[in-house]
Amino acid sequence: MHRLTTSPVWATATARGPRSVNADATAAYTDPSTGEVVFALADGVGDEPSAARAAQVAVATAVQVPASQGPAAALAAAQRAVRAEPAGDCVLVVATPVDGGYRVGWVGDVRAYAWNGDSLRQLTRDHTLAQYFRDRGQVPTPRMEHLVTTSVRTARPDEFGHADAMGPAGLLLTSDGVHKVLTRAAMAELLRVPSNSAQALVDAALAAGGHDNATALMADLAPALPDLTTTPLPTVTPA
Repeated sequence: MHRLTTSPVWATATARGPRSVNADATAAYTDPSTGEVVFALADGVGDEPSAARAAQVAVATAVQVPASQGPAAALAAAQRAVRAEPAGDCVLVVATPVDGGYRVGWVGDVRAYAWNGDSLRQLTRDHTLAQYFRDRGQVPTPRMEHLVTTSVRTARPDEFGHADAMGPAGLLLTSDGVHKVLTRAAMAELLRVPSNSAQALVDAALAAGGHDNATALMADLAPALPDLTTTPLPTVTPA
């Protein structure tokens, strides 16, 4: 991994929606000595405080792992931290920018997309029962879309998803409250408006009738700006 010649700038947005708690969480951190950045987004499993706590613990731990160690190390650290909690579980995606692109790791059905200014390319592959059956040529039921086959607490290291994306200038991380409500084409259409970012996606998901927490993190490789990438983003707390 090489030190970035530019510093990513990012924006996040989240909404509880009709749920009783917001069990989504985001975090980002830039190491001031190396300039390396780690982004993380988690979605707690369930609609209860322990799910929100698991998501908060996962992202806060993941972003403190040096980017040079890679997303798998961040996922493993998050797993240890979540397993130390008495209850709660979550799904998690972690991304680290490198010169020319991003490295991504994930468990569950949170997603990462590469953004080229016009279209989105999905980098992750959902770890859900629905995707399991699709991969075997069978038609899943709608309920299977919401049943994950891996999570932070339960996944084995060989089950961690991983992907490298070379070339894109932008990165989008989403919880399923966004990407299972809005199509990829609809999200891209929103993002083509220069003023739109994470908040536009969350607002659109809720306006479209979303019934879940909705969270997005949008990052772009841009010239370094002061005070944007030197402290972690606040994690989401239950409403």
